[in-house]
Amino acid sequence: MNAEIKPLDLICLGRAGVDFYADQIGARLEDVGSFSKYIGGSSTNIACCSSRMGLRSALITRVGDEHMGQFIREQLQREGVDTRLVKTDPDRLTALVVLGIKDRDTFPLIFFRENCADMAISKDDVDESMIAQSKALLITGTHFSTEAIYATSKHALSLARKNKVKTVLDIDYRPVLWGLTSKGDGETRFIANDSVSSHLQSILGDFDLIVGTEEEIHIAGGSTDTLTAMRKIRTVSDAVLVLKRGPFGASVYEGDIPDSLDDGITVKGVTVDVLNVLGAGDAFISGFLRGWINGEGYEQALRYANACGALVVSRHGCTPAMPTKEELDYYLANSQNIPRPDTDTELNYLHRVTTYSRQWEQLHIHAFDHRIQFEEMANAANADVNRLPRLKQLLLQATEQVVENLTLGGQSGILCDGIFGQDVLNAATGTDLWIARPVELPKSRPLAFEGEQSIGTILKSWPLEHIVKCLVFYSTADDASIKEPQDKKIAELYDACCTSGHQLLLEIIPPAETMPVGESVLASVKHILNSGIRPDWWKIPCMDAASAAALCSLIETETPHCRGIVVLGLDAPAQQLADGFKAFRGLDLVKGFAVGRTIFGDASRAWLANDISDDALVSNVAKNYTAICQAWQSATQ
Repeated sequence: MNAEIKPLDLICLGRAGVDFYADQIGARLEDVGSFSKYIGGSSTNIACCSSRMGLRSALITRVGDEHMGQFIREQLQREGVDTRLVKTDPDRLTALVVLGIKDRDTFPLIFFRENCADMAISKDDVDESMIAQSKALLITGTHFSTEAIYATSKHALSLARKNKVKTVLDIDYRPVLWGLTSKGDGETRFIANDSVSSHLQSILGDFDLIVGTEEEIHIAGGSTDTLTAMRKIRTVSDAVLVLKRGPFGASVYEGDIPDSLDDGITVKGVTVDVLNVLGAGDAFISGFLRGWINGEGYEQALRYANACGALVVSRHGCTPAMPTKEELDYYLANSQNIPRPDTDTELNYLHRVTTYSRQWEQLHIHAFDHRIQFEEMANAANADVNRLPRLKQLLLQATEQVVENLTLGGQSGILCDGIFGQDVLNAATGTDLWIARPVELPKSRPLAFEGEQSIGTILKSWPLEHIVKCLVFYSTADDASIKEPQDKKIAELYDACCTSGHQLLLEIIPPAETMPVGESVLASVKHILNSGIRPDWWKIPCMDAASAAALCSLIETETPHCRGIVVLGLDAPAQQLADGFKAFRGLDLVKGFAVGRTIFGDASRAWLANDISDDALVSNVAKNYTAICQAWQSATQ
């Protein structure tokens, strides 16, 4: 394609649903015990993967007026997909799919799509002005399978042709969605049918690019001989044909169909161990579109496409498995040394950190995740520890008051525990607050985790937006009897977070020692990074400006995808904190503070002693929190 300047690169029209993927690999679908929930549907997968490829994508579809529909809309936005043409259908439910992974060749799949929302897209949902703003329109074959959706898709095609927008067909043949097999047989990929072939041939002439597997080319061309099928397609369409050939790679055919499939423009695929073929075709076409839309030539487009497909077949899920542009480029540059993408440390790290969507540029964090300290305050006041959950609810109330008064929406957060603060966590989750919660056993050294369960079991029940915070009293000068078990626990936690999908915040506080604080923290962070642990966040004490600058330089060099650093308070007086904050001026990686007892300490003691009311507590804490926020802004901006 020509490098035409338009606001959008790609609009996809078609399926949007929720995939429930079996967590247990090798089990029959009947025996699966749990599922992971992802957005799915071929058009949705393509829109998301194309966005990850750096294309500006949009989606035309419908979702239900319920939680799953809202989940799709929000996740699309997190993926950077334009959702202006994602309509909410008041009468139909969002489509669902249940999938299993039995073995390398068996993927039981059930579509729950009876009268679903995305099959009710109407002509009124298709905005001509948005179509005209895009370089290409992609439609999947399913959206020609019923009379009503056929009419809508043809209407969208006519608008694209009218506005000289390139048109793309992903054949995406699912016999069950054409009513050719039993409703529970979503796994079957091919059933020959003359009626379907004739129906598809009636629309092939409307496309500039047609993409399919050999089986999909067979249904479109009405023959199980691939060359014969392609020649039939060529009689009704001048489109460029892209043939996905599995282990042989993929080929592009312009003009007359040659005598051999190998006579097309062919790029061999990348050999990987297959976990799950579902979604690989959507990744393939997204990679191809990156090269095709950006005018990089067919061979480069095929390289992107093959590599995208290879990465997805080695992973769990469809949309979440799709690679990002940075990840794909790394893989292409190093694929000869990565026989198993699913086990490659660097590739998996890049996939994890480059698929995070939200950025936090400023953070004013009220930290009240303390447990022992609150118990000690209650005991000192002869107060019942059962009052502590109520106290933490009031601290959240004070936090929200300041966020509103200072207009800190999207720039504030809380650190709170699940022991006394579960009600707070429940209330804050799903809001605009940054949320982290602790896992360490308070005051443990060497590090130990709270509770008797394994850390992986603990994280299994946490919302993914909750950042895992772990405080470690750490020094590189520690004796091996302390240092080695701490290193082991940190590695265990990091592995658990990588597996669960939670971000990790590592808090480093030096124990009492002769080494200056800044020097000690810098040495500790360097040691942890050198051990292969790459936290998403760091929480550090105040230090001198030179150490702060050196620390930021180290982290940015070793982990350029680090989300940020926050500065802790250690119950220091407010003025001492204000002075300490000045060392972090001009350091972009330092996003803000996470301060607790300086804000809530005195007021909480008075409340526990029944010396002040709820309202007075909230007012006092809000005043202190406001002062710390203003001190941070004054010191660093």
